[in-house]
Amino acid sequence: MTVERSRPRSRTRALAAAIAALALAATPMTSASAQSQDRRSALLQCQGTESVSYSPGVTLQPRHFDVTTQGRFVSCVDVGGKVSSGSYHETFSLFAGCNDLLEGFTAQRTFRWSTGDTSVADISGSSTEAAGQVVTTITGKVVKGRFKGRTAVEVIVLPQPGVLQCLTTGFTGATGVTTLTIT
Repeated sequence: MTVERSRPRSRTRALAAAIAALALAATPMTSASAQSQDRRSALLQCQGTESVSYSPGVTLQPRHFDVTTQGRFVSCVDVGGKVSSGSYHETFSLFAGCNDLLEGFTAQRTFRWSTGDTSVADISGSSTEAAGQVVTTITGKVVKGRFKGRTAVEVIVLPQPGVLQCLTTGFTGATGVTTLTIT
């Protein structure tokens, strides 16, 4: 898998993104009718977990490291009634430090479904820090396989790297929740 990093963001932009994320989190939920409309327009909605490991650990000093991402959707609702679960797995290398793990990226992600088929999506993503968590929003278009031509949105919430880990042996991984919607 090839991951391309976006241009470095300034700390001001990162701070603005974090404030926007906190404001969004404080915004009241949408009405029941709006949520119902969103569910009807979605072809697939999944919830699960994502685990990310870094080897060697990510430190404050930027360096090369390998990233392994393992996502599992344990609960999927498919309008067609066929997909009940799914997964994805990626390994790639980055050059970064704890201070620039939030940079944007583009890549291709392959989702494997309980039906035995796959969806390949061209994705782009960015992350923000909010309330001790890293929130990554990924958007893209399914370019091959099941749901081809549809839009995919995935949101991943992982614990934020600890300062002590970044200063010593390095931040080596995290596990958090993820949701995927394909419309």
